[in-house]
Order: sequence, then structure tokens, then C-alpha cells
Amino acid sequence: MKKLDQTQTPLFDALMEYVNNNTIPFHVPGHKKGVGMAKKFLDFVGKNVLSMDVTVFQQVDSLHKPTGPIKYAQELAAEAFGADATFFSIHGTSGAIQAMILSVMGDEEKIIVPRNIHKSVTSGIILSGAIPVYMQPEIDKNIGVALNVTPETVERALRDHPDAKAVLIINPTYYGVSTDIVKIAEIVHDYGAILMVDEAHGPHLKFNEKLPISAMEAGADICAQSTHKIIGSMTQSSMLHVKGDRIDINRVKQVMSLLQTTSPSYILLASLDVARMQMATEGRELLDKTIELAEYARREINNIKGLYCFGEEIVGRDGAYDFDPTKVTITAKGLGISGHQLERILAERYYIQPELSDMYNVLCVFSIGDTKEKVDYLLRALREISDELYNENIEIAKPIDIPEIPEQVVSPRYAFGSSTLALPLRESVGQISAEFLMAYPPGIPVLCPGERITLEIIEYVDKMKEANLSIQGTEDPEVNYIKVVNDRQVLNVIA
Repeated sequence: MKKLDQTQTPLFDALMEYVNNNTIPFHVPGHKKGVGMAKKFLDFVGKNVLSMDVTVFQQVDSLHKPTGPIKYAQELAAEAFGADATFFSIHGTSGAIQAMILSVMGDEEKIIVPRNIHKSVTSGIILSGAIPVYMQPEIDKNIGVALNVTPETVERALRDHPDAKAVLIINPTYYGVSTDIVKIAEIVHDYGAILMVDEAHGPHLKFNEKLPISAMEAGADICAQSTHKIIGSMTQSSMLHVKGDRIDINRVKQVMSLLQTTSPSYILLASLDVARMQMATEGRELLDKTIELAEYARREINNIKGLYCFGEEIVGRDGAYDFDPTKVTITAKGLGISGHQLERILAERYYIQPELSDMYNVLCVFSIGDTKEKVDYLLRALREISDELYNENIEIAKPIDIPEIPEQVVSPRYAFGSSTLALPLRESVGQISAEFLMAYPPGIPVLCPGERITLEIIEYVDKMKEANLSIQGTEDPEVNYIKVVNDRQVLNVIA
């Protein structure tokens, strides 16, 4: 098959033709190339980006039934990322993950997932009516983060649940830790199941051999990627990649159309088009520089008293088959502060905003947009913070154990759609949750709809609050109350 010309950007070019022809817009959006936009927004953004904010018509194609530049742009992306078909998502990777699950799973069908899934996976499970079977990822208690699931854990789950239709894994994790995805793909397929991958944090993997293997290269059947992470598309723009042997590509197309708006942002779509071109033509060189900067930062951080930044030394531990060096996790407990406190100091004193913080760490995501000058500023800030706070006699906080996976009493969809009652969190022990509880970021649930609430979970939430970490998922923004299942039929059965 003839290779496509990856230097082309068909969708971006179609939009530029529309702009350069000075086309008069008697179509939405109502700002009409910025003319009707509020002045202070227009003055900052400028007319260029607003002039390509268009709606669906033949010249620029339709996301829901592409026959022109969007169709070609997606074909170019599929070739570049090693897929049989690629779908653009302007519903973010959360939407792409939901579509991935809905394309494969049906009501009451089992899907095996790691417990450290993003909330979008649970949302997809609720929407599909599937029944989750959870795997516990390996935990590094020294830095207080979940690593990944091992092939042995996946095989054990499939052995215990041979009727599972699919397995979903995260690869790499938010913190850059990869599992042996090639071996997992072989195991999953030997059991006749489908392998889905949440590759939100790995859109760059395909384009540099110094990085872990990508899902499509490893044999996954379908994967969702955040193209806006690490590589250069705009926030909320992502891709869903499919291999056709075990996946009905037309079904995926239907589900994507079902979930996405009929008024997609062509600015976001065009950014996907040019991001693919950039990676396909310059990816290796750009990522070489990114990796070099990240490794430089890691070496320097590990020379700062009270700070630690893990790297390749983690590879070989259970749940850490490979590592993405562009994820720079700075462990701050040696300074006697939490990751959340370090994030606040960096943001409020130095105007440096990390990606996230947790109990012990802040995560800095390095990308093709970083420069040595900015990295050196981060290092100067960290040295100053260390000089101020480091004390050899600091008592290092003990790790807070993540609660055991609670009992699943009813399906997530049943619980989410049931009659509910709001109870004070402390009075909810023993009840069935109708809501999520998760530390966010990165959105890892400690409790999902349909699970029994335990005292251990309540105490964990209290500790997270004491550490000023964000707990989300309940309708109550303060997380003092939680909705529980109030369905008499269910309560009578489990009483």
C-alpha cells in the first residue's frame, strides 16, 4: 500500500483556503470571524483564530460523515500512529474513552480494569451497563503512587473471569510508568478478549525509540490518546485509534457520532491535523530534546537536598516494566511538606504551575514546548525552597495506605440511576454508594457507584482532607455528604 504524504495538513489547508478567500459568513457562529466578539476577548485572541472558527459545510467537511479533508486527515493520523482507523475527538480523551468502552461493551458484560482508572473509564462503564472487575495495580509506598498492573495480575483476573469480554489497561500511567503491554496483549487475546488501552499520557510514544512501546505497536485493539498532552494539539482534542481484527470499526464510528457534538470546533480539529504532521515529520528530533531536558532536570533535582525524582531505576520492579522520562515526579516529603504544599509554593511564589500534586509529589509534564531557560527557572525555585525548608531532622510522614477495593453490590449503572438518599459521610458506612469518591487529580476512585462504603474509606477521605488534597465526585462540594442507594428492592435483597 502506498504511503501517505505526512507533510500534508488537509483540514488546516481547507480552513486556510476559506480564510484567504475572504468568504462572507452567513453561517454560525454568531461572532462572524470575530466581528461580533466582545472587544477585550478579541483584542487578546486576535482575528486569525476566530476567522477559522466555522461550522459544517462542504469545503471544510463534516466530522460525523467525513468525505473530504477531515476524512483524509484521519487517514493520515491512522498511518502515522499505526492504526487501521483513527477518529478525531473534540470531546477530549474522556469522551474517546467512553466511546471506546461503548463500542465494545454491552449491558451486564464483564470488563477487567485496574483500580487506578480515570473517572472517564467508570463513566463509560456506567453508560454501557458493563460490569467492572477490578485489578489492584502495584503500589510504590516510598513515593506514594500506583505503578501499573503486571501481566500476571491480568492473567489471574482472566483466569478468574474467563467470560470477560475485554481488558482495559492504563499505559503509561499519569506518572509515566508502563507495563509489559506486549505480553498483556498476548495473554488477553489468548483468552479471546479485547484489549483496550487508556493511552491518554502516551500520544508521543510512537515517535521516539527511547520511549516505551505504544499501544498500537504492542498489539492493542483500540486505544484513546490525549494528543494535547506532550505533543502539540489544543486542549480537549484527542484521538481514538482502532485495529480492525477484533473491533467493528463501523460500530466505533457510530458511537463517536452519538457522543460528539454536531457543532465541533474546527480550531481543535485543525490542531489535531497539524500536531500529527509535526510528529510524523519532526517527532524524533523534538522528543529527543524533550527527553534530554527532562533527564537534565531529573539529575539536578536529585542533587537538591530533601527532593527526589525517580527515573529509570524504577524499571524492573513489579508494575514498572518501562518508564517515560518526560514525566518528572518530584517527591517533597524529604522537606517535611506535602506535594500539595510544594505545588502551592511553586504556583504562588514563583508562578510555576505543575500538572498535579498528591500526598507526597508534584508532577511536572515535560513536552516539546519546554525550554532549558524555563527548566532552569524551575530548578532555581526548587533549590531556594530546599534551602529554606531542608532539615536533616525532619520527620518524614508515613504513607497513607489506599483502602482495599470495596465490595461491589450492584452494577455502577444501577447505582447511578437508582433512587438515592444523601447521608453525612460518617453515617454512610455499610451503605451502597451512588456516587464517586476520588482524589483529584488524577481522578482515581476510592469508591465507585454500586460499592459498599467502609470505615476505611471514610478515614482515608479524612486524611486526604487534612492534607488539603482535593476529594471530588459527590454532589456536595465539601464532601461532607454522600448519596447512597435508597432502592427498597435492592436494600431488602442485601439486608
